[in-house]
Amino acid sequence: MKRSSICLTTGTIDKAPSPYYDPLEYIVQKAHAKGIEVHAWFNPYRARVGSSSTQGLPSSHVVHRFPNDVHPYGSNLWMDPGSKPIQDFIVQVFADVVRRYDIDGVHMDDYFYPYPEQGVDFPDSTTFRHYQSSGGQMSLADWRRDNVNTLVHRLDTEIHAIKPYIKFGISPFGIWKPGNPAGIHGLSAYDSLYADARHWFRAGWVDYMAPQLYWRIDPPAQSYTALLDWWLQQNNNHKHLYAGNFAGNAIIKHWGVQEILNQIQISRGRRSQNSLGNIQFSMKYFLHNDLGISDSFEALHYSKTLTPAMPWLNVPTSPVPTVNVQGHTLTWSGDATKRTWRVVVYKQKVDNFDIVDILDKNKMSIQVEDGDYAVTSLARNGMESNATYVPVVGGNAPVIVG
Repeated sequence: MKRSSICLTTGTIDKAPSPYYDPLEYIVQKAHAKGIEVHAWFNPYRARVGSSSTQGLPSSHVVHRFPNDVHPYGSNLWMDPGSKPIQDFIVQVFADVVRRYDIDGVHMDDYFYPYPEQGVDFPDSTTFRHYQSSGGQMSLADWRRDNVNTLVHRLDTEIHAIKPYIKFGISPFGIWKPGNPAGIHGLSAYDSLYADARHWFRAGWVDYMAPQLYWRIDPPAQSYTALLDWWLQQNNNHKHLYAGNFAGNAIIKHWGVQEILNQIQISRGRRSQNSLGNIQFSMKYFLHNDLGISDSFEALHYSKTLTPAMPWLNVPTSPVPTVNVQGHTLTWSGDATKRTWRVVVYKQKVDNFDIVDILDKNKMSIQVEDGDYAVTSLARNGMESNATYVPVVGGNAPVIVG
């Protein structure tokens, strides 16, 4: 499928890098070699960012493919969520990426209908009149929410039909509606963006929800803790919640790094409610180690860990590894069933096992020290096999355990 896009390396629409390479394919290869998942990130309705002009856009751009369904709004061009051809196109693009790339997940940001421009309504009156003339009875607001609901549900269904292990997640604006929970004030994503994220979570249409809780712990009008607890209460399908933190505000708004560290600890304290991680915005502050934020995170015992398993993703379990021990080398054979996605090696401490490494499925050996080890395999949905336990003592004859 040909799509107009701004190349990550050239910054020019429809201009490929020279010498040619595929940026997403490159990212996937490099990340997987390090045991890092790649979730392709989409803002599905934005057609052009930073300009509402159509000048300079090639004939393949959506503004020319769907001239009646792309509108200037604010400083951007927006696709009309109420247009069936637009919805079909968006689903096709998602499906194309899922088919062609070995990604681990698909992620949608907080942009649905655009954040409102004061005194200017989104220009979808023609589409809404067409809906009404065909017998539609919903109000404009309910119709807009239904358009977004339909897309989210279709994406959940069609992504998993292509690759059942793909994780589908959304990071909505952190306030669903003011007053939920009591005392919360601010923009209503339900009424302004027409994003009913609570419904998606309750209906089980996402594998993880990552609400953008970009506020401090203490202010009652937008309390990180109160909002986190409210979102966790909506999780009747026992999916995953990864709270979004605005790490940059530690620097930009002078919150200090300790505020973000405290928010992480609050999230960790709710693990039994499926609060299973945090997403930090944005990476650049960690790359620069502003205010020592990277050092502080390392001190929080951020180390090698497994991505939380999603047993509802319908993929076969991976087999228990058969491990060969010779001296200080552990080896194992490839998985003929091709169900193994990663191999995990643990070392026994006093009262638990710590992860030594999480290895790509194509790596079949590791050098270790003396000690007692456990080796497992992971399926693509994160479910872990039973373990093979092996002792390693220097100079021992070969031992095969499995």
